[in-house]
Amino acid sequence: MKPSDEPRPADAFGEADRAAVYRAIETRRDVRDEFLPRPVPDEVLRRLLSAAHHAPSVGLMQPWNFILVRSPQTKALVHDAFARCNAEAAGMFEGERGALYRRLKLEGILKAPLNICVTCDRARGGPVVLGRTHQRDTDLYSAVCAVQNLWLAARAEGIGIGWVSIFDPDDLRPILGVPQEAVIVAYLCVGYVDRLFDRPELEARRWGQRLDLASLVFDDHWGQPSAVLGGASSDV
Repeated sequence: MKPSDEPRPADAFGEADRAAVYRAIETRRDVRDEFLPRPVPDEVLRRLLSAAHHAPSVGLMQPWNFILVRSPQTKALVHDAFARCNAEAAGMFEGERGALYRRLKLEGILKAPLNICVTCDRARGGPVVLGRTHQRDTDLYSAVCAVQNLWLAARAEGIGIGWVSIFDPDDLRPILGVPQEAVIVAYLCVGYVDRLFDRPELEARRWGQRLDLASLVFDDHWGQPSAVLGGASSDV
């Protein structure tokens, strides 16, 4: 269908398509250890990157770049950077919490056949960007939206993603050649999986649990429980 410069009718999805979207959202998991050695074909990877590239971005600045990391040598350097910070992080938790932390596998850098570093070029779009004039970090939020698009598309393809955040970005910058004007937003481990946890792994491992949604939603102002989710009505 030829793109139009005018709005089209915004029809709701059919039941099956709608269910598929919600299924991708609800079954998406942060994968650490379930990766298979099967490589991600280029045509599938192009679909994932296209999904990421269709993310919303403030002022249409599209601040993202994607560094595809397949080299074992590069992944080994990144893993070393992770290991140093992970050892420091382990020391921040005491007692049983610290013991549990040390038992958790928190990355799949070496096991995943593909790693993707997602960056945000904060200079893209020039010094003044529509929609970013008063909230400068909206470019970072846009890059995170690209990560989420990629993640959900990957779930639909049977591909798992793990987001590694335990590293110092300054350690990764020289390894990947990331320029100073770009911020490292996410380092992702990517690969096919044959099994996923029914609930987030950290919940399954008793690290934490999902919060009650009703406690997080307010009507009109902070602290007013939402009637939509069973709270007291704001009309009372």
